Amino acid sequence: MSAAKSAIMSALGRAVGPQRESLRRVLARQQSQARRSTERPKLVLASASPRRLALLDQVGVTPDALRPASIDETPRRAEMPRALVSRLSRAKAEAARDQLANDTGLADSYILAADTVVTVGRRILMKPKFVEEAVESLQLLSGRAHRVLTGICLITPDDRQRVKIIETRVRFKRLSRAEIEAYIASREWRDKAGGYAIQGLAGCFVQKVIGSYTNVVGLPLTEVTSLLAGEGFPVHFNWVKAADVDPTE
Repeated sequence: MSAAKSAIMSALGRAVGPQRESLRRVLARQQSQARRSTERPKLVLASASPRRLALLDQVGVTPDALRPASIDETPRRAEMPRALVSRLSRAKAEAARDQLANDTGLADSYILAADTVVTVGRRILMKPKFVEEAVESLQLLSGRAHRVLTGICLITPDDRQRVKIIETRVRFKRLSRAEIEAYIASREWRDKAGGYAIQGLAGCFVQKVIGSYTNVVGLPLTEVTSLLAGEGFPVHFNWVKAADVDPTE
């Protein structure tokens, strides 16, 4: 057993009873005294969304683990869209943090969470569960502008929280009944905020995007990478390795 692991186990052994200190806090205290410069810190994504994974992979960021949080995403009474995505992204990040607080492999990880909603005015369009809800969403979006809001929350290894809210405005063309019926038949609307995926078939519905396109897909890359880099996570760690890959192979 290495000296570092021995120190950790010793510290945990001394902490007994209900006040026992989590492994995450032990590691955070040790790293604040002497940061490891040769190892890439770990990143946990509090989501199982394939879209978010693909977007992170696009910029060379690969999470070391996924810890999707099972929380109630129902808006509170009179809750505004910005307050909703802020609350849910923070709740997802905190739930993931609590899951791995004593995980020997992940306790000192950065934790990234996000929540995206589509809004028309003050009305929040959640992920439709049934065909009727998806049809209603598309009819509401047809021929008008809407907003896509994403709250992102980053919890650092020493438990500092950073939350940002990103807004993108999207305008749809007027949709015919045949277009709505065809899109519903494609089943692409499932598990999508607002009932559509801009990176898929619904891309032909979009007349204008003002703001972050990747935000509409599911994760605003500019803001996420800036947030990670600002908190000391080496976003560009894998970029040099990417240069060694022969695209013709």
